[in-house]
Amino acid sequence: MINVRPAEPGDAASWLRMRHALWPEGSEAEHGQEIDEYFQGLARGRPAAVLMAENKEGHPVGFAELAIRPYAEGCLSDRVAYLEGWYVAPEARRAGVGQALIAAAQEWGRSQGSTEIASDADPENDISIAAHRAAGFTDAGLVRCFRKDL
Repeated sequence: MINVRPAEPGDAASWLRMRHALWPEGSEAEHGQEIDEYFQGLARGRPAAVLMAENKEGHPVGFAELAIRPYAEGCLSDRVAYLEGWYVAPEARRAGVGQALIAAAQEWGRSQGSTEIASDADPENDISIAAHRAAGFTDAGLVRCFRKDL
């Protein structure tokens, strides 16, 4: 039994642990600040919603961070529900947690007036790509992003 619900302030420590596992390049302090800003309503629109997945014991085992974007690669509308972050703890994978998070994310997107949901994955992250495909996502293209200091 998997329960998916909106994140609450009491989830901050679990969310921080999982967020840092998903994005280890960010420091725990940076992730903690973003989590604090989210709960204080200062997240500047990203994420607009955070969903937590709990196992049958009520322990958080995954999360989805969601936003509304005016554009996403391969999408036709200008109000796209976007899966900014999606994580399932290794010990909870292949047990329906990811699918439950995606189902709840889709429902959230519909409630926001979206008709499409989009996401991205590192082109080298075979696990994430497989999880997205298993959840019904289709490839919309491969984009390489560049930057340069001025």
